Amino acid sequence: MIFVDSSVWIDYFRLRNTRETEVLDSLLEQQFLVIGDLVLAEVLQGFDSERDFNNARQVLGSLLLIDVGGRKTAIQAARNYRILRSRGVTIRKTIDTFIATCCIENGFRLLHNDRDFDPFVLHLGLRVV
Repeated sequence: MIFVDSSVWIDYFRLRNTRETEVLDSLLEQQFLVIGDLVLAEVLQGFDSERDFNNARQVLGSLLLIDVGGRKTAIQAARNYRILRSRGVTIRKTIDTFIATCCIENGFRLLHNDRDFDPFVLHLGLRVV
């Protein structure tokens, strides 16, 4: 399964043509995609019009929704943050630490366009698309 980060969804809904949005376009028709509750909130809060909000909600509502957090993931996310910090890397957003940890724990591959995930790939085994 593939977890799609908000960095890709935002570009997708803004009709930005990137490598990641092209991959997403092809995956929407053939792969099982996952969206996290926090990603759903991040993406939907960015819409100004009710029409665009509802259209995006319909598209995203067809995906498997998972809880990104919880006690176990929160503790492991803190551990992962500390491991990276001990290696000289500081992750800018806590939500990215949760998303990366959730993907690692569940064996999801991550489709993203955010450099904060690169250390998770390099040091912690995060698999990406």
